Amino acid sequence: MIRINMFSQADSVKGQGVGSAYNELINLLRTHLVNEFYVTNNKYGASDLTHYHTINPTYFVNSFSPARGRKIGYVHFLPETLEGSVKLPNYAKKVFYKYVIDFYQRMDQIVVVNPIFIDKLVNYGIKREKVKYIPNFVAKDEFYPERQEKKNAFRHQLGIPLDKFVVFGDGQVQARKGVDDFAKLAQANPEMQFIWAGGFSFGKITDGYDHFKELVANPPKNLTFTGIIDRQQLVDYLNIADLFVLPSFDELFPMSVLEAFSCGTPVLLRDLALYDAIIKGYYLKGKNFEELNAQLRQVANDQALLHKYSNLSNMASEKYSEDNLAKIWCDFYHEQYELGRELGQIR
Repeated sequence: MIRINMFSQADSVKGQGVGSAYNELINLLRTHLVNEFYVTNNKYGASDLTHYHTINPTYFVNSFSPARGRKIGYVHFLPETLEGSVKLPNYAKKVFYKYVIDFYQRMDQIVVVNPIFIDKLVNYGIKREKVKYIPNFVAKDEFYPERQEKKNAFRHQLGIPLDKFVVFGDGQVQARKGVDDFAKLAQANPEMQFIWAGGFSFGKITDGYDHFKELVANPPKNLTFTGIIDRQQLVDYLNIADLFVLPSFDELFPMSVLEAFSCGTPVLLRDLALYDAIIKGYYLKGKNFEELNAQLRQVANDQALLHKYSNLSNMASEKYSEDNLAKIWCDFYHEQYELGRELGQIR
């Protein structure tokens, strides 16, 4: 049996998509592929494959050990995708950004969750043949459409009338996520209820921290910030939402969108080229606040259009289901094992 050790601190900070992606993969390996791979977490014994999910400095150091076998790095962000997320002094930013690329270059194989980042990694000096695209996915038993009576009960619990249009978004409260535009949408549509789930996972180094702390403390009357919530609560919120809105300026492959798809919730996103390669045709889009607002108002007044995009969400969720991704990950790990044996990386 192939031995895979995962090195990760992805779930040490709540509210990050990388943590959700990590947990989904671990669950998949321990359910669908339990007879294929022996999986451990953060162990320092010998392994055939070592899969690094986060770029902790201690992991960089241990990557030099021959006991690691063949080293696989998971790319959840690039230096440019951190802009608008964290605010660092210029000297610290240069050092950290260089470290990010140095870590990726240490790997024998890189996995990206969005194919458009292959060219970007090549530009950083990583060989194209070392980069593999494998999309994120969501388990249907974790995120799913709830019964209408449960949706009604949760609305009643929150004090939201059954006929009020609910707009939901989630992610870290930061500039890159487009939280300012989400708040502007709430101000422009006072007849709707807006809810944002997420917090300050990066603490005071969050870009725009003081501004967003003030916004969270004093939001528009029809906007609620829930803070960081657990996965079951997230399912409840996604199910009462008439529309999921994520006005991010930059992403790789947001887990939050897959979670909305899996609940059958229609999705409205900022029109970003990076989405074209992965979810084109499954969502509503707008280039800026004005277009996002126009799309929101149109769908809020057109039940047929809302139903169409709910169906498209369900179709997207099937494409990125764990059943489909189980075979892809199985083939990938077997391929890496054979390469490692050929190159003498596996003892």
